[in-house]
Amino acid sequence: MNTSPRAVGRSGLEVGPLGLGCWPLSGMTRAGITPGAAVATVAAALDAGIVHLDTAYCYGEAGESEQAIARAIAGRQREKAMIASKCGIHWEPGRKQCVDGRPERIRGEVEESLTRLGTDHLDLLYLHAPDPTIPIEESAGALSEMLAEGKTRAVGVSNVSLPQLERFAAACPLAACQMHFNMLQREISAEILPWCHSHGVAMFVYWPLMKGLLAGLMPRDLVFPTSDSRHKYPMFTGDEFQRNLDFVDSLRPMATRLGCELPDLVLAWTAEQPGITCVLFGATCPEQVQINARALACELDDEAREAIALAIRDRGPVASRRAV
Repeated sequence: MNTSPRAVGRSGLEVGPLGLGCWPLSGMTRAGITPGAAVATVAAALDAGIVHLDTAYCYGEAGESEQAIARAIAGRQREKAMIASKCGIHWEPGRKQCVDGRPERIRGEVEESLTRLGTDHLDLLYLHAPDPTIPIEESAGALSEMLAEGKTRAVGVSNVSLPQLERFAAACPLAACQMHFNMLQREISAEILPWCHSHGVAMFVYWPLMKGLLAGLMPRDLVFPTSDSRHKYPMFTGDEFQRNLDFVDSLRPMATRLGCELPDLVLAWTAEQPGITCVLFGATCPEQVQINARALACELDDEAREAIALAIRDRGPVASRRAV
């Protein structure tokens, strides 16, 4: 994998090809995530040279993800970590997700995130998702103010359609966009990724391993408990799940030939796709971080690229689902 720094739009910031997605550390979608494990996971990423930490105001009912980052970076030089957070989504009683992009709500969330993180600025601040009840320009204006005040060094937007992306960029200097993308879910390739590439906007992608599916460790009889959010996704149930596991099995010979593990192959492929700036992987323990960090040493060749393209074509359309 090419590990050279990559530009975050025209912001002047640079990032490596891999970043730690800190949503799993909130404990809301996985049982048994302790505060200590969350802190150790972030520390393991920093120690492995993966300094981009991606979190959000709503990653945890009380900001558990941001709190874990604060504890992990305590005693380290702040500039050694590139911290991104998101605003515009919060939790109401009963774990009801609420999308609220009003400027006053955004400002309050950003101030609270900074307090949780123990820092006076973010490196990158995203609008987590558009609020369907107000024009996206109003939310963009609030983030533009945060940028002007030095609360963040750059602004991004996440989980948008192309028209929403264009309207946001017209109202606020835009450095980054964050969307889901992996071998099975490549919807952004049609419009959003080309737009970002042509307008100098960095693309950060989540779900590169599709919640563990593409890591190749799931047995065929796996049934997720209701405490695990994956039970809600059609990719993990019935015939669709079995077809996806067939796809995963088709990748194994390539990893074996290259002398790497399957997650290495998948992350390396994702990181080299045209227009992709940074790939965010999730982890819930230091061991998972160390496993995923191995992808930095994985080098694909043309034979592997051609075989992956053929496997993707043979798999065909999948039953996809958005995060927000």
